[in-house]
Amino acid sequence: MVVGQKHITTTLKNAIKNNQIAHSFLFCGPRGVGKTTCARIMAKTINCANPTPEGEACNVCASCVSFDTGSSLNIHELDAASNNSVEDIRNLVEQVRFAPQAGKYKVYIVDEVHMLTTSAFNAFLKTLEEPPSYAIFILATTEKHKILPTILSRCQIFDFKRITIQDTVEHLEEIVEKEQVKAEKTALQLIAQKSEGCMRDALSILDKIVSFTNGELTYQNTVEHLNILDDDYYFKLLEALYHQDMAGAMLLYEEINQKGFEGDLVLNGFATFIRNLLVCKDERAAVLLDVLEGKQALYISTAQKTDASYLISALNILNETEMQFKMARNKRLHVEMCLIKLSFLKQAIQLSTEQGNLVKKKLTDRPIAIQQKPIPQYVVATQSTQPQAKLVIDDAVKKQPSPALNKEVVLPSTAPVVHEPVKPITVATKTITKPDTTLGSTKKNLLDVLKAKVNEKFNVLEVTDAEALNIEKLTHYWNQYCEKLEQDGSKPSTVGTLRMAKLAVVDELNFTVTVQAITQQKFIEQEKMHLADYIQQAFNNRGIRFTIVVEHNDNDELLPMQQALTSVQRFEKMAEKYPLLKTFREQLKLDLDL
Repeated sequence: MVVGQKHITTTLKNAIKNNQIAHSFLFCGPRGVGKTTCARIMAKTINCANPTPEGEACNVCASCVSFDTGSSLNIHELDAASNNSVEDIRNLVEQVRFAPQAGKYKVYIVDEVHMLTTSAFNAFLKTLEEPPSYAIFILATTEKHKILPTILSRCQIFDFKRITIQDTVEHLEEIVEKEQVKAEKTALQLIAQKSEGCMRDALSILDKIVSFTNGELTYQNTVEHLNILDDDYYFKLLEALYHQDMAGAMLLYEEINQKGFEGDLVLNGFATFIRNLLVCKDERAAVLLDVLEGKQALYISTAQKTDASYLISALNILNETEMQFKMARNKRLHVEMCLIKLSFLKQAIQLSTEQGNLVKKKLTDRPIAIQQKPIPQYVVATQSTQPQAKLVIDDAVKKQPSPALNKEVVLPSTAPVVHEPVKPITVATKTITKPDTTLGSTKKNLLDVLKAKVNEKFNVLEVTDAEALNIEKLTHYWNQYCEKLEQDGSKPSTVGTLRMAKLAVVDELNFTVTVQAITQQKFIEQEKMHLADYIQQAFNNRGIRFTIVVEHNDNDELLPMQQALTSVQRFEKMAEKYPLLKTFREQLKLDLDL
């Protein structure tokens, strides 16, 4: 029996009734949806001696009986997954030459035809294009795109679809009724959901659970056997997160984890749950819900109580967390971080309508309270009829006035100056007026007053001016650095190179270091950072730089640093200095290793 493929079964029945049967068919579609079963039923029906008016086999004639017992010589099945060579197809083609001894047609069913090699396909082409009148080929595959276009053009193609949950449940109910097994409809719906449109998987799951439950299928034992996370957990989790009960959500996740459900399964299931809530926000779309019977009303009522902004943002967070789950090293913490974000999600976003469009806004864009750091009160404003100014410096350590402040300007005021302890303030008001320039020249400025005030507890350091380069001081500190390295004793080669180097001042900030060889340049470059820092500190000038110059002789032919000499090149250079080497090589008839 073929379930859920009425568009194909009806077409084939009409073709058999009208005797308009093609010579080659291609059945393609997902696994377990009835492709091979449909091919076998068709092979049985077209050879039936007494078909019914509906175009089905009678199950009484000799052809039907032989087919049911598996002894029919008119039906040949080939598994292309294990018989995919050219020889296998040639043997099949050899059998096609012989006409059927009984019945009208010889039917050749080739399962998993996409597994055939290219050579096997090519060997099959001619027979498939011009078969005998009694031969019918039915090819079945799950991967239509792997079949050669030349094969596709020679076949009638029928696309099988996934079996719907409703069709699967109806078929399982028929089986359960015939087998006299007690089963709840919600349990059968769970099996149909788990099979994902594959009837073969649904029958296999049903068989296992019947054995597990001793013939009594309930919702609870089906959930336990299939290791499915019940929707009730998702409803509880959403309620805890939506009401910002982070502790409750974490405890619920711990309970789920103890039952053996991994984090990715929880994330995927919760995302599907949020998707279903978004779908049933509009009751017209509630028909799209892929949930158990009786749960639609609960989904609709929960969706009406939950803000769309929260559901959309939560679905986005869950999707990102699920994509990053495989890369996370601490997967439990990764899921818990997602739950923490969802707990505080309502404080982060809201949806609003602007110019007819739905816009998601961050609540953090609104003004919030600013924490203020306490600062000392340093100005007291007074009201007076005359311009006045008063500078008061509060020292938290020492309340005594400093003797260094020997003169102070105090103008008449109507309110006394009050020194109060340090308090947090939010608003400071001050009146600034120009100082009286008619006072004597003995008055100290603000910097002098501050120096006198703090000099008792702090050392005031004067900033030293930077010095320009000069050759005498540069040579002195250069030699001093060499002596420092000599005392250390770890870099004798570098010390020798530094002492042989020639120094020359270019300008106030730059000087050159001249050496004789590239090797000496490398020694100085290794010490350049420490050496430059030492010179800069000596002159108190961080702008000083130096450049290393290699002085070559005109007679030397230098190769680049990265290029190594071969044995032939080394011999030629030696022979230029010592010509007798060539004579010595020629007399002894020596060869050079390359």
